[in-house]
Amino acid sequence: MENRSQWGTRLGFLLAAVGSAIGLGNIWRFPATAFENGGGAFFIPYLFALLTAGIPLLIMEYTIGHKYRSSSPRSFSKISKGMEWIGWWQVLISFVISTYYPIIIAWAMMYAYFSLGTKWGDDPTAFFTGDFLNLADPGTFGSIVPNVMIPLLVVWVLVLFILGRGVKKGIEIANRIFIPTLFIVFLIIVIRAVTLPGAMEGLDAFFKPDWNKIADGSVWVAAYGQIFFSLSIAFAIMITYSSYLPKKSDITNNAFITGFANSSFELLAGIGVFAVLGFMAVQSGTGVAEVVEGGVGLAFMVFPEIISQMPAASFFGFLFFASLFLAGLSSMVSISETYIAGVQEKFSISRGKAVLFGGGLSLIASLFYATQGGLNLLDTVDYFINNYGVALAGLFEVVAIAWFARSLQDLQSHADAVSDIKLGIWWRICLGIITPIVLGYMMLQNLKTDLTRPYGDYPFEFLFTYGWLVAIGVMFIGTLFTLKKWPTKDNQA
Repeated sequence: MENRSQWGTRLGFLLAAVGSAIGLGNIWRFPATAFENGGGAFFIPYLFALLTAGIPLLIMEYTIGHKYRSSSPRSFSKISKGMEWIGWWQVLISFVISTYYPIIIAWAMMYAYFSLGTKWGDDPTAFFTGDFLNLADPGTFGSIVPNVMIPLLVVWVLVLFILGRGVKKGIEIANRIFIPTLFIVFLIIVIRAVTLPGAMEGLDAFFKPDWNKIADGSVWVAAYGQIFFSLSIAFAIMITYSSYLPKKSDITNNAFITGFANSSFELLAGIGVFAVLGFMAVQSGTGVAEVVEGGVGLAFMVFPEIISQMPAASFFGFLFFASLFLAGLSSMVSISETYIAGVQEKFSISRGKAVLFGGGLSLIASLFYATQGGLNLLDTVDYFINNYGVALAGLFEVVAIAWFARSLQDLQSHADAVSDIKLGIWWRICLGIITPIVLGYMMLQNLKTDLTRPYGDYPFEFLFTYGWLVAIGVMFIGTLFTLKKWPTKDNQA
């Protein structure tokens, strides 16, 4: 009798997987990426990347988790003992991300409150960096910022409570609430946004295709990068989540549903964001291109400025930051589950102890981001852990499985045995040839850029300590975890 935790329903798993994939990047990364890489024309390489890398990789990770019914490190060790460190590497990448991700969720929580009366005033940028964050110069941490630390602790209480209740009673129930609510809230935002003056100008800028960009290799790399980062691939998340699936689960269908649900939300986010940017452009008498921004700047500096000019500003602002909060919280839970599952299995401890140890350690580390230098630290760690952690770990994962372990045929047989859609040779070609080439090219381009021009004009010592050392360190620490042998009988409680 299998005593491993399981999802209560297929819908519960799908909502959790979609909740993990749909995060902050869908709202603030995709719209700007699409606009900068050909607008409507970008959807061709984007769809191609989804079908040749995103969904094939999802299928592979779902199959690994489902077949070996273990955390990411244990699953990789069952494929080949020499591959266990890749699983720990991915788990530690998720751990690092879990130290700064709740900070952004805490910001969103505070900004939902600030929306009530548009408390950011006439200069949202100065409010964010000055009044709210009290931002220090790069390289200095300064003191703890109470406005950030208090909501950060609230976020952690929520996350640890959900994780502590387990897979079925905690993660599944939470996502049954978060994800439908997120879709409803964001749909209201989009409906309101497209009725604003200037919305059509924004949408025209977003969808207008620049066909010349299709021939640019960097556009295709951007499409693969967007798919890769937005689907929670190579974070150890999807392997962990699929390990809780019942034995008779349609893996391939689940992967297609997750992939297309994520992309649908990205498209919805693009429509909402550019409708609002069009409104801002008309209000300020400038072109849409001049107000486009991605990342933290879009969410906490540009959007508050736009919200202040809108009818029913407080209501719209509250909805927008509530959607950021929900998207972030569902992703944060999935990110944290990876190392909780890994620690629980490796050290044969109860789930409660694993949550307390893993979550507690991450909570303590997250306090560094609640200082005056927190934004600079977050920006640096996020850039390097994504570009030289997630992307590189994904490259190692697919090369190790496709080229060295030669496990694709075995994984395909397992997926086909439980799925309605049968995988053909296209799946093995995508993972064995296309994905490694694209990820390898991405790595070379990233290295070329970062070795010739320091990221973000930060001091070299700061980038080395909190960028390169963090990205390389998780790989090294991952190998140390492999020195301890797995217990002969796991405590799966």
